[in-house]
Amino acid sequence: MTSPIHRSLRFICLVLVACSLSACVYWMRAYQVYLQMSEFDRYFDVVVSEDFSLQFKKPIMLSEDFVSLSRLHASEETTLTDGKKWRYWFRKVNGYKKPVSPEVKFYSELIFNKENKLTTWTFSSLFLQIAPPKFLEASLRSLGGADINKAEMQLQGNSAAVEKIADALPKKDTVIAQLGKPFEIKRDKNQEIYTYLFLLDTPHIDKGYEDRALSEVKLSFDKKSQELVRMAGRFAGLKISINYRKFQDTPAK
Repeated sequence: MTSPIHRSLRFICLVLVACSLSACVYWMRAYQVYLQMSEFDRYFDVVVSEDFSLQFKKPIMLSEDFVSLSRLHASEETTLTDGKKWRYWFRKVNGYKKPVSPEVKFYSELIFNKENKLTTWTFSSLFLQIAPPKFLEASLRSLGGADINKAEMQLQGNSAAVEKIADALPKKDTVIAQLGKPFEIKRDKNQEIYTYLFLLDTPHIDKGYEDRALSEVKLSFDKKSQELVRMAGRFAGLKISINYRKFQDTPAK
């Protein structure tokens, strides 16, 4: 367990880095959510149906934080009776950033309450083809007490701190059946790395941040087992990288 002194030192270090940025207050709220991760079940619920939703029991992050941190705007903004909903659509594109046919797309959705605080974060069913629900939840739980990369303002999860998962990982043929032909394939001794390009459908991008609209998703498949063993990508400014083998109880050999 992380001691209060150790946690305080982490807090001071992060503040010194974050406050050198113009968005200091936004990083402070993000850090508060990070602290909640160490008591995951107290502050969060996970709901899985056709999609995957992370529910915030004691919301902190504001809608303005996401725009300030990512410099991107949602594809759709809907007013609700008790708040609002933002949906970010990602469409598969070719090397010229043109949509492919047949269409392949997924969304990430944020719901905010009347106080403008994030209460629910949802990923659609297609995203779960490359981020299986149990492994996605485990990766979120691993952020509790995670190491902070202060240079890049990233969290590095601790997979040893979460319960391992006995489920099998998705096979390459199953993933390709959903996503279609990749933009690029690279091979090394043990893996095949499939790269897919997805473009965020957004009405506005802050000047100088146009490159953030393009998501380069890299899927690593084990050559022997044909299992998806790693996923890495950036979605609306959010960087996600999950090594599924670290969360698996009995990984294939």
